[in-house]
Amino acid sequence: MLNSANNNSLQHPVANSSENTMNGYNRKSPQKRRYEMPKYAVPPKKKTCKERIPQPKNTVAMLNELRNGLIYKLESQTGPVHAPLFTISVEVDGQKYMGQGRSKKVARIEAAATALRSFIQFKDGAVLSPLKPSGNLDFTSDEHLENDVSKSAITVDGQKKVPDKGPVMLLYELFNDVNFECINIDSAQNNCRFKMTVTINEKKFDGTGPSKKLAKNAAAKAALASLCNISYSPMVVPQKNVPLPIDDKSSSMELPQIHADAIGRLVLEKFMEVIKGQEAYSRRKVLAGIVMTENMNFFEAKVISVSTGTKCVSGEHISVNGAVLNDSHAEIVSRRCLLKFLYAQLDLQCNQATAYQSIFVRNTDGQYPYKLKSGVHFHLYINTAPCGDARIFSPHENDTGVDKHPNRKARGQLRTKIESGEGTIPVKSSDGIQTWDGVLQGQRLLTMSCSDKIARWNIVGIQGSLLSSIIEPVYLHSIVLGSLLHPEHMYRAVCGRIEKSIQGLPPPYHLNKPRLALVTSAEPRNQAKAPNFGINWTIGDVELEVVNSLTGRTIGGQVSRITKQAFFDKYGFLMKNLPGILNRSVTTDYGQTKANVKDYQTAKLELFSAFKREDLGSWLKKPIEQDEFVLIE
Repeated sequence: MLNSANNNSLQHPVANSSENTMNGYNRKSPQKRRYEMPKYAVPPKKKTCKERIPQPKNTVAMLNELRNGLIYKLESQTGPVHAPLFTISVEVDGQKYMGQGRSKKVARIEAAATALRSFIQFKDGAVLSPLKPSGNLDFTSDEHLENDVSKSAITVDGQKKVPDKGPVMLLYELFNDVNFECINIDSAQNNCRFKMTVTINEKKFDGTGPSKKLAKNAAAKAALASLCNISYSPMVVPQKNVPLPIDDKSSSMELPQIHADAIGRLVLEKFMEVIKGQEAYSRRKVLAGIVMTENMNFFEAKVISVSTGTKCVSGEHISVNGAVLNDSHAEIVSRRCLLKFLYAQLDLQCNQATAYQSIFVRNTDGQYPYKLKSGVHFHLYINTAPCGDARIFSPHENDTGVDKHPNRKARGQLRTKIESGEGTIPVKSSDGIQTWDGVLQGQRLLTMSCSDKIARWNIVGIQGSLLSSIIEPVYLHSIVLGSLLHPEHMYRAVCGRIEKSIQGLPPPYHLNKPRLALVTSAEPRNQAKAPNFGINWTIGDVELEVVNSLTGRTIGGQVSRITKQAFFDKYGFLMKNLPGILNRSVTTDYGQTKANVKDYQTAKLELFSAFKREDLGSWLKKPIEQDEFVLIE
């Protein structure tokens, strides 16, 4: 008996009593446990019923996150006092949407749901999942309804704000059927690039990046931009004190994200296409291109030019007859390719049978014989911020609120490139006027930075001085970057630094403010040494041209097809053959011919004066001897 008792005490010690009663039941036997388990494991019936009560989804919070500044209005209240029916409206993108309910809260939720379904292509069976509002605001309360403007719509200096959630998370909350796939790894140019594709409602969106995570984010951003018009661009939330125009939508500096991505993709695809067969020249640091649209139709957009390059000609190779390219930076070369295209389009006007194909039309009511067709726009893509004022400060400032850069007083200064090298220096640090004999004796040949040249294009146009005697000024509609878009620095560099001091421009010259954007799949930083060559291609060219950036000639030693000499020859042909030209004689040299285009020269001198008035330095010019060449008969 004693042994039996001892055995029982060992098998059922008191110390294990807590184990025996864990989970709310006694562990007596397997049969008993199986019998009693359902009795205690199932939640109380009352709680189950409570959880199954359908709750209205917080579509208001979702809509407020996607579209800021919305105003909900009580349109009507009908029915008896004890059972009223409320009708509430909300206006989104110029369209009014209605919702009804037994309370203002429910009616508001219904209005938001109707609006959401109008611009988000939900798959069949998809549920409108609620987003948690930032700041713990209750977007569904009647009290919130009375405050005409949603508190969540508070913006930075009047600009809409980037969604609080990351793009991947937001995509999963908005759509049920989201599938990511890593479809390609590109190791070209020693930059490991991952490519992710996301499929939503049978539509595919691509993103690339140096890691799978960044590539996934880029694909999600592209999908959100296309399906929901949601942008994560740095232009959406500008930096503190940025002088961006905010008075109305038309003056917004942001190019729609879907358009920016289309421009970047078109230029990159064209580059890959034209480089085939000459992959040895695919190495590059800076890639640029210009895209043309008609009535902002990006489905039929045309890539006008593609170029690479980061160097300038060496002083010993400057030419007295306009036979070399002085500046082989990619964005400058792309603009020269655009000039080649403009000359070709004017050539079409020389023949009545082809005139209708031209992007130009006869200008019957102005001082210029020709002008662009209405709706034709040009968009510049550069894979990084242009050298000079737009780029030099941007990498240091990811903090949007605090200005930590020690050299802030140098912002806005005119800067010059250095021959045969990279980087820029302020003009105030240079030797001033450049002379022919000084350059030949070893003085460094200086060229104005790309930021400064783009600022110049935004005053005098991109058509150049020669064509300014034939056509109205042509301006860039947008500038899209592949990386390093800092809204404050970019805006200041391309137009903001002289907007308060520019004056007296002869119409139709004006200060152009191009729209700005950053592509969703940002370019990685290329740390490889920049090559001494650059390529250029213009629509209509059979093959690309490779130029030695240090000599300004092709790698075969030939004269490039986009030199001053080539354009002066084309200009001479147009003056002889183009209908509507009054004075057809071109008897002066290249420099004097340009000087005779009075309005263009007036606008250019006013640009230089504006920089001086802002104490930003004096524009440096090349030695005048290089423009003293004449047309060859």
